[in-house]
Amino acid sequence: MTTARPALLERAIPLIFVLLWSTGWIVARYAADYADPLTFLSARYALAGLVLVVFALIARAQWPQSLAEYGHALFSGVLIHAIYLGCVWYAIRQGVPTAISALIAATQPLLTTLLAPALAGERISRMRWLGVLVGMAGLVIVLAPKLWGVAMADVQHVAWPIAINLLGMVSVTFGTFYQKRFIRSGDLRSVTVLQYCGALAVTLPVAWLLEPMRIEWNTTMVLVMAWSVLALSIGAIALLLLLIRRGEVSKSAQLIYLIPPTASIQAYFLFAEVLSPVQLGGMALTALGVALASRK
Repeated sequence: MTTARPALLERAIPLIFVLLWSTGWIVARYAADYADPLTFLSARYALAGLVLVVFALIARAQWPQSLAEYGHALFSGVLIHAIYLGCVWYAIRQGVPTAISALIAATQPLLTTLLAPALAGERISRMRWLGVLVGMAGLVIVLAPKLWGVAMADVQHVAWPIAINLLGMVSVTFGTFYQKRFIRSGDLRSVTVLQYCGALAVTLPVAWLLEPMRIEWNTTMVLVMAWSVLALSIGAIALLLLLIRRGEVSKSAQLIYLIPPTASIQAYFLFAEVLSPVQLGGMALTALGVALASRK
């Protein structure tokens, strides 16, 4: 029994990560009415870093032993948090349809699989390639109804923000490779604190330059910020870094395919968004693709 429980918990980590990370779309939707995107992210990074540094000090977590280790942690935070989330939230605020943004984000597993042999020395089997392609096809089916509702004129109008969105996807892809190569060891609690310091150092000045830095504090905003800090910036990120450290980068990236379908299910219950039988079939196809890509 004692050995079965840790094994069960290990298997549950990817599922918990997907469930937490997918709520980021819900957070963005609620926060948009009450805060500027980069200002919200700056506050989120600052609060998450503060909570984690207190926790790290109480737990007596070990801190990096060299300036190089500090630098790697700070720079990985810029790639994974500042550029990625900053680009995505900025693009959506500038009018990029959420379906387009979700599709751009979902190409990360494909890009990761393409780059994994060169950047991480990983061997990509035919079964994993099949899983990547099947998962991508299922995701397109899930997002198809929303994509059909996007007029080409609207896409052309936000061509520059779409490019910004693409930059964010590329940044988090290289960020995961950077994390895997340069931060293979060390206490993840102290590493994450430094990552948020790096993210804040980049995001806050840009927010000050581009935004009026508006945050309207009310009950909804407090709840959204609390969830963003505790569930996303601490919980989901800790699981992501753990998955990257313990497994192959390309295998961890496949979980990104499950996030838009999971977010669609959450939107069904929270916002009464309709899910067609075709979309449900696409979700099943996506899950099959992830299962194939994750097989040993």
